[in-house]
Amino acid sequence: MQDPLEERSRRIVETAVELAEQGGFEAVRLRDVAQDAGVALGTLYRRFRSKEDLLIAALAVETGNLEKRFAQRGVRGADEIERVMDFFGLVNRGLLRRQNLARALIRAVSSGEPGLAQKMASYHQHIERMLVMALRGKVISEEGELIDPEPDVNEKQLAETLNQCWFALLVGWAGGVNDQAEVLKKTRASAKLILNPSD
Repeated sequence: MQDPLEERSRRIVETAVELAEQGGFEAVRLRDVAQDAGVALGTLYRRFRSKEDLLIAALAVETGNLEKRFAQRGVRGADEIERVMDFFGLVNRGLLRRQNLARALIRAVSSGEPGLAQKMASYHQHIERMLVMALRGKVISEEGELIDPEPDVNEKQLAETLNQCWFALLVGWAGGVNDQAEVLKKTRASAKLILNPSD
C-alpha cells in the first residue's frame, strides 16, 4: 500500500492517532487535532472531511505498516487454515495492541458514511489481497517484492468471506462482546467451515 500522505497531512494523522490512543474515538475532536498538530482548522478540513475520514487515513497508514511486516516475515503454516490464522494473528497483534486506537479505527471504518465508502472498500481490499497470499502460501516474489495477486473467482470469494467473518468479530470485540482470544478462536472456527466445509 502506497503511503500518499504529505508531511502536513501525516502530522495531522499522527496527532489523531495519539489522541485516539489516549481516549478513543471521542477524544479525536478535530479542533484539538488541529491545535495539537499546529495547523489551522481550515487546513485540516481541506484534507479530511470528518473525524471518520481522518481515522480511516490513520487506518490506511496502519495497513501499510502491516503489509511491510507481512512482507518481512512471510506467512507460516502447512495448510490454508494455519496460514490464514497466522495472518489473522499478525493482524490482531498489530491492530489490537493499542486498544483505544483500535476501537476508534473500527468505529470509523464501520460508520457507513457514504462519502467514505471507497476508502473503506480500499482497506478491505488490502486485507483480502493479503489473505489470498496467505491462502497460496506465497508472499514475496523472486525479486523480493510483495506479490500483487490476481485472485481467481474462488480465491476472491474465500478471502472476502474470511475477511467479513473476522471483521464482524472485531466489531464485536470493539463493543465488548468478544475478547481478543475469542476473536481468534471464532475466526479459526469460521475458517474451518469456509475452507473445509465437509469436515
